[in-house]
Amino acid sequence: MILTADSGSTKTTWRLDDGRLFLTQGINPFHMQREQIMDVLLNELIGGEGFPSPSAIGEIHFYGAGCTAEKSPLLADILREVFVNAVTVEVDSDMLGAAKALFGDGEGIACILGTGANSCLYDGRRIVSNVSPLGYILGDEGSGAVLGRTFLNLLYKGGHADAVECFERETGLTKAVIIEKVYREPLPNRFLASLAPYINAHIDEAWIEEMVVDCFRLFFCRNIVHYNRKDLSCSFVGSIAYYFEKQLRAAADREGYRVGDIRKEPLC
Repeated sequence: MILTADSGSTKTTWRLDDGRLFLTQGINPFHMQREQIMDVLLNELIGGEGFPSPSAIGEIHFYGAGCTAEKSPLLADILREVFVNAVTVEVDSDMLGAAKALFGDGEGIACILGTGANSCLYDGRRIVSNVSPLGYILGDEGSGAVLGRTFLNLLYKGGHADAVECFERETGLTKAVIIEKVYREPLPNRFLASLAPYINAHIDEAWIEEMVVDCFRLFFCRNIVHYNRKDLSCSFVGSIAYYFEKQLRAAADREGYRVGDIRKEPLC
């Protein structure tokens, strides 16, 4: 059987060649240790309902966030250890997986907007140019993590006292809890991105919608502009692009770009 995976920092979608889908938490070898990855594979995937015996898997194609040239061999070794009969184990970037899903053998600018953000210029076979996203602290403009970070900054430092009261009442979060989660607990990018549903639920508030549009405009200005290919369409995968499609298209229009396909996930 062939197993294909698309993984962001928050969620991994696994697809068997018979069409069955399985979900686990995200596997990012840049942020996770070997033991954490093993735990996800053994307890969430293989230990999940309906997943076949690992010995039945003969081929694996894993496309994931954090799967750099340095980190991919580590994940490939772990997958071979778990799926001992797999003859082929391919680990590559989630960017390549997204580009293949969005454009097939066509040319275009492929983009990911989920917990993190990324983009590339794709020629129909390979990635020919990639602007480094730099992660949610130094970059990742337009990502869920950056939307959450920017929202919290404006919420507490932008003079929105009524909004603070509403936010803390609906989420149960306080400034002290937020500081703890961001600065002292693991995977703060996931926490920040988890605020996206709240942001989307309150998108009718003018300052929130403008913040979202501005974050997407920065994505185009800091990333897409460097490809110098306004003749090509930009297509997207990721939950942030999917749920904030209106704001994403508005940002693209303001920056002079054409948005093509928008998919929540490349494997679905």
